[in-house]
Amino acid sequence: MLLAGGLGLLASWLGQKFPLIGGPVFGILLGMVWRNVMGLSPIFTSGVVFSSRQVLKWSIIGLGFGLSFGQVLHTGASSLAVTLVTLTTAFATAWILGRWMRLNGPLCTLIGVGTAICGGSAIAAVAPIIKPDDHETALSISTIFLFNVIAVLLFPLLGHWMGMSDHGFGLWAGTAINDTSSVVAAGYSYSTAAGDIATIVKLTRATLIIPVCLVTALWVAWRNQHSETRVSLARIFPWFILWFLVASGARSLNLVPEVLIGPLHAGSQFLIVMALTAIGLSSDLRRMALAGARPLLLGLGVWAAVSLSSLGMQLLMGTL
Repeated sequence: MLLAGGLGLLASWLGQKFPLIGGPVFGILLGMVWRNVMGLSPIFTSGVVFSSRQVLKWSIIGLGFGLSFGQVLHTGASSLAVTLVTLTTAFATAWILGRWMRLNGPLCTLIGVGTAICGGSAIAAVAPIIKPDDHETALSISTIFLFNVIAVLLFPLLGHWMGMSDHGFGLWAGTAINDTSSVVAAGYSYSTAAGDIATIVKLTRATLIIPVCLVTALWVAWRNQHSETRVSLARIFPWFILWFLVASGARSLNLVPEVLIGPLHAGSQFLIVMALTAIGLSSDLRRMALAGARPLLLGLGVWAAVSLSSLGMQLLMGTL
């Protein structure tokens, strides 16, 4: 955790010097450079994993103190149409491209779920239901992670090039980038307003893991009448979203002193950078290279289809 925090401090400082890039992007890059140049001793592993998962959840809960409950509900509801279109597009594209590339069904499902909903978290929730081989789970997570990193670097540049509004970019990032951490990084690299919107949209999208897991379990049970597949709602529900809403409700009810709002937001921003640095420290580029071309091409195709469908929906709705 000290390693992730120390590199996170450096990334935050660089983000202030170069605001167009931002601390979150520097965090991922510094973590990746350290991991793939210096290596990562096993003594750091548990702290890095904890920072990349739990610290990220704390940072998002902290962001809730800066957002009114009404804003959260309005933004979440208004993004639902785009979210449903991108989710459908992800599953359809994964199925079509997977059959064309002759990839195994479980691998296609995992990449489709990871792209459609919330990256590695969605893959971890669905994997016990469809029971893929371990290497298929690892391949799907590596593929999703690669495009998360690319999205953090590419999306803000494309957003500025297209002249997108803060709302338009936040909605695009929230519906088209896979993992929560990468959505938050890209959103706040664009602007604070875009980051707030992207976070709310992404959390709304993450709740869809529950119906997706239930439908997947029913599908598996239908294909195998003797299946003993069980789905635990307590296990798959992203509880940090509930606490995010509690924090937002506390802000709306004026239960949080105004003098604490600024420090809470600043602390949350640093925790985001720290968590993303830890994610960079978790990235083994050599292992990704060994995965082969076909899973990467499938991930690229699904990701491109989701990104374009999100932009297309916004163009129709006039929210760009």
